[in-house]
Amino acid sequence: MELGLFSFAEVPPDGTDTTRLRDLLDEIALADQVGLDVFGVGEHHRADYAASAPAVVLAAAAARTERIRLTSAVTVLSSDDPVRVFQDFATLDLLSGGRAEVLVGRGSFTESFPLFGYDLGDYDTLFTEKLDLLLALRSSEVVTWSGRHRAPLRAQAVYPRPIQDPLPVWVAVGGTLQSVVRAGRLGLPLALAIIGGQPSRFAPLIDVYREAGAEAGHDPSALKVSINGHGFLADTAEAAAEAAVGPFMETMGRIGRERGWPPPSRARFEAEIAPDGALVLGSPQEVIDKILYQHELFGHDRHLLQLTVGPIPHADVLRAIELFGTEVAPVVRREVAARATVA
Repeated sequence: MELGLFSFAEVPPDGTDTTRLRDLLDEIALADQVGLDVFGVGEHHRADYAASAPAVVLAAAAARTERIRLTSAVTVLSSDDPVRVFQDFATLDLLSGGRAEVLVGRGSFTESFPLFGYDLGDYDTLFTEKLDLLLALRSSEVVTWSGRHRAPLRAQAVYPRPIQDPLPVWVAVGGTLQSVVRAGRLGLPLALAIIGGQPSRFAPLIDVYREAGAEAGHDPSALKVSINGHGFLADTAEAAAEAAVGPFMETMGRIGRERGWPPPSRARFEAEIAPDGALVLGSPQEVIDKILYQHELFGHDRHLLQLTVGPIPHADVLRAIELFGTEVAPVVRREVAARATVA
């Protein structure tokens, strides 16, 4: 199994975009040094997040890393131009020596739609059409294509071309059945975001994804699954909770007020960190146990944690990354490999 992290570059109330992005590059460099497999950077267009251009951040990270794969988490494809997305990540692939990936989704926030002149009423059709174009761009140097939401391409060559052929494109979903089926039918790897509740309720979606892929004739080995969720770890469970609970409650409460969710509570937090809850938080052993529990549910290929659900002191984040890479990842990889041998 691949283990990694992702971040939205959350800006602390007393910080700046400059300091947060510098800290983020330190976090990515450390993740590479401790042997983690993947680091993702999200795209948001809000004052509380510093990364609106993931490819730019990841290009800076490419210069400071050697092995770790670098991905968006996510690229809001519905409000972006697929040609530019392909060019950005092909360039990142060249700069990183073939380590770039694109994780595309429709976005969990909507600020980018009016910002770039798109109608939220076209939320799904925009994504469907633009994903079709992105896949055409990665499969052929010269593209002829037409759609409703973008000017057509007529035998247009698109450069540069990436090292990886094809450039990896993952589809991010939040639990919508239609999105899961679409990823399976296209034979694209799936990244499922689980940000609350019991992960077991998502297991049927992974079954549907694999069934859709098999029915479309795709090789089962190509139908990769990533589980992406919130988490934090420290030397002890108490220290992990102390560092994460305040930022987690404040951030989820603020977002909840925007979306009409009920306010978070300490009881809800305790339920989320229980063995069958979604929040992967605790000591290294507790994090190991929870990832392996979720692997029993999903049989997934990749697990990514968002450590900073709200701003957390940089020193605590660096310690969490160190523990994740040196104590959690080796045990999880060894146990998953052993399960595969038995199977």
